[in-house]
Amino acid sequence: MSSAPRIEAAAERSELVRSALSLAREAHAGQVRKTGSGELPFIEHPIAVAEHLAEEGFGDEVVAAGLLHDVVEHTDVALDELRNRIGNEVADLVGVLTESETIDPYEARKEEQRERIAAAGHEVHAVFTADKTANVETLREAYAVKGEDVDAELPVSLDLKIFVWELDLEMLFRRAPDLPLVDRFADEMARLWGQRAAWARGGVDGGG
Repeated sequence: MSSAPRIEAAAERSELVRSALSLAREAHAGQVRKTGSGELPFIEHPIAVAEHLAEEGFGDEVVAAGLLHDVVEHTDVALDELRNRIGNEVADLVGVLTESETIDPYEARKEEQRERIAAAGHEVHAVFTADKTANVETLREAYAVKGEDVDAELPVSLDLKIFVWELDLEMLFRRAPDLPLVDRFADEMARLWGQRAAWARGGVDGGG
């Protein structure tokens, strides 16, 4: 965990963060995420999200929610189990952040989640923004290596993924304009667009 020093420190200091990290590792054990340039252990993503939140000075409950924001959606851990093991505050945050798997297609599912996030509070906005920021960072790293070829390895098309992120960013500028993470999300999106423009000109650009 050397790439997440704040989470490492928080886990040493806070029983809540330590428990959340342990549950995240347990729940996501053996899972991988498609990044566009191969697969990475799934746990790296929630740790990156939580690291962003800790870096911005959010409290233990928000950091814990960052660590656990995907467990109900992507593992066998139910919200009631999360509530019993970690507590109501973290479970409430995760519950709002969890996508509804009953909604199709992808765009409609993301739209429903976006509207729910928009109506929520500052802490939910923070975890949502940290999640999107970490996702764009990971994709930019893959794009720096493979360019538009990342599209073949993503679960949805690159164009659609970016379109949804742009809508997410627009919502956050309306609902949480003072949240520093929103500017970071916007910067990462601008760098990704710069990489795509460089690729269209005939070469891969790391994008800063």
